[in-house]
Amino acid sequence: MTSRPRKPLAYAAYQELAEHYAAKIDTKPHNAYYERPAMVALWPEMQGLRVLDAGCGPGIYAELLVGRGAIVTAIDASDKMLQIARERLSARVGPQTFDLNQIKLRQVDMSQPMTMFGNETFDFINAPLCVDYIEDWRQLFSEFHRVLKRQGVLQFSCGHPAFEAEYYNSENYFSVEQVECTWRGFGKAVVMPSFRRSLEETLMPLIESGFGLRKVVEPKPTDQFRQADPKRFASLSRRPSFLLIQATRL
Repeated sequence: MTSRPRKPLAYAAYQELAEHYAAKIDTKPHNAYYERPAMVALWPEMQGLRVLDAGCGPGIYAELLVGRGAIVTAIDASDKMLQIARERLSARVGPQTFDLNQIKLRQVDMSQPMTMFGNETFDFINAPLCVDYIEDWRQLFSEFHRVLKRQGVLQFSCGHPAFEAEYYNSENYFSVEQVECTWRGFGKAVVMPSFRRSLEETLMPLIESGFGLRKVVEPKPTDQFRQADPKRFASLSRRPSFLLIQATRL
């Protein structure tokens, strides 16, 4: 008997959460007023660039990228997220928004080789808060390196290693370990699994895969975050929960 392919980590959680996630992604403080502004602030000029939007979720980053003139391939493991992204982007097509021909959506499991993409296909990879669901970053970053053009740029965000070691009460900071917590901030309680790792295991797979570091950012919350959630604003102003990295394909 042939066994069914194993679903990606967090697939079931995101399938269950998809509609609730999409309903809040524009205003949920940790996303809208913390991680996303910091990511967008690092972007180069996007006009005409071929961009891989990895872990596209409900399509908000894809919308921003296309709005800046990028030609986008948006990928996600969750078919429900991709459907929501398709609906979101289709609703915004028009003379005052953008041309839907600038974007393609594909269901892709990034824990596996991305054989659907040729070598040196993209100028830029945007990977917001999605790589923590992948255990083997050496394979992932090697694939990102392969599909990027020479001097292409990879930019990703992830959980901050110091924050997560404390949050998950890890007994061995240096291990790459599967963890889980219950998300309640999207209006539906969902147990979300991910992988936690050290700073060394965050940076070395990137370097060993042929990337050169350009920027490392520990973001701070915006004033909009202060207005939306003063308590967490104060906490994030003292200690980051996310880490942003930009690197060049050497």
